[in-house]
Amino acid sequence: MPELLIRRAGHMLTMDDDRRELRRADVLIRDGVIAEIGEGLSTTGEVIAAQGCVVTPGLVNTHHHLYQTLTRAVPGGQDALLFGWLRTLYPIWSRFGPEEMRISALAGLAELALSGCSLSSDHLYLYPNGARLDDTIEAAQEIGLRFHPTRGAMSIGESAGGLPPDALVEREEAILDDCIRVIDAFHDPSAGSMIRVGVAPCSPFSVSRGLMRDAALLARDKGVMMHTHLAENDEDVAYSLSQFGCRPGRYAEDLGWTGPDVWHAHCVKLDGAEIALFAQSRTGVAHCPCSNCRLGSGIAPVRSMRDAGVPVGLGVDGSASNDAANLVLEARQAMLLQRVGNGADAMSAREALELATRGGAEVLGRPDCGRIEVGARGDIAIWDVSGIESAGSWDPAALLLAGPVKARDLLVEGRQVVRDGQLVTVDLPLVVEQANRLARRLAV
Repeated sequence: MPELLIRRAGHMLTMDDDRRELRRADVLIRDGVIAEIGEGLSTTGEVIAAQGCVVTPGLVNTHHHLYQTLTRAVPGGQDALLFGWLRTLYPIWSRFGPEEMRISALAGLAELALSGCSLSSDHLYLYPNGARLDDTIEAAQEIGLRFHPTRGAMSIGESAGGLPPDALVEREEAILDDCIRVIDAFHDPSAGSMIRVGVAPCSPFSVSRGLMRDAALLARDKGVMMHTHLAENDEDVAYSLSQFGCRPGRYAEDLGWTGPDVWHAHCVKLDGAEIALFAQSRTGVAHCPCSNCRLGSGIAPVRSMRDAGVPVGLGVDGSASNDAANLVLEARQAMLLQRVGNGADAMSAREALELATRGGAEVLGRPDCGRIEVGARGDIAIWDVSGIESAGSWDPAALLLAGPVKARDLLVEGRQVVRDGQLVTVDLPLVVEQANRLARRLAV
């Protein structure tokens, strides 16, 4: 792979161990890895001029449901709490197939890339009409993002006391068999890998206690990470108390779902004891502030989590409950919500950006990402701060206060995915047309 040089960055937020901020610095990427950082570097490869720009690590998305991109702003679900929202959308999702999964993932990943995201997880937990995790992996390979898909599942339908319709649940033996299949086919544990696969039963209200336990055993046998939803809102906590006789954090701990190889989505309603448990066990959290606002779930205690030492990253969640997949907007919302709950000094713009970069990479077990330092992967976002969004800004590096919300350039493994604000790996107008066509068909 040829070298690539980012030259004379106006302001570089490295997110390294010292949180250095550099002026007029160059970054040399060789074979997908950051080889040098300094001034006056040279190369025989491509040069990207970054004068007057803010340069950050590529952003990291720790929770998404890419299949939901085709179901934004669905009537009947726009003003519902979590359980009512799910009941509205399950019948629509049951009509998906491989084409819907792939195109929805293409659209969602394209939107993420344009917002400066270089690494995204995904939680796909329903597989109607022949759909497979492979469909979303193919989309990520087309876009060129680093990808951490998780093989989700639902096994307890309405007739057995669960929330999803029976038509969308799977046999538990088949779920575990397919987890093994996709891990063996796609998971790459090596440094710098573009695809890692996780195991991700959907939630305590859609899978059995036995599947949660067996999934944890399988994941640890295979050496992959584990992901699920937890303590998302009051309904979620009430279900745990009524069905399991304990709060969600205790339920997770009893079944082996705590540890540095586990991250939970949302955790809006964790109490002090659960926060202490997650901190002690280094269990990660994917904070999804926009979705939490949209569904009226509440404000997650991120300040308390961070102060206790819980690893926290950001997630856009699905576009059926967020309606956008922009990690800059997500980071800004995280900052604002902590200020609403805890005061204007509760979270700085730089700390929120840290959640969106280094924080998310740590949650996903990727210390090779989320920072600009020698030896890290060449995943870098460049932000043009010469536009109207930043006009008059005294501190362009406070990116979340004065924009922009779209990256000028995005590099993943040293390869350009976004150039001058345009996606260069796929035909974006075609993806948009295909997504709209499929959404119209679903709406009939």
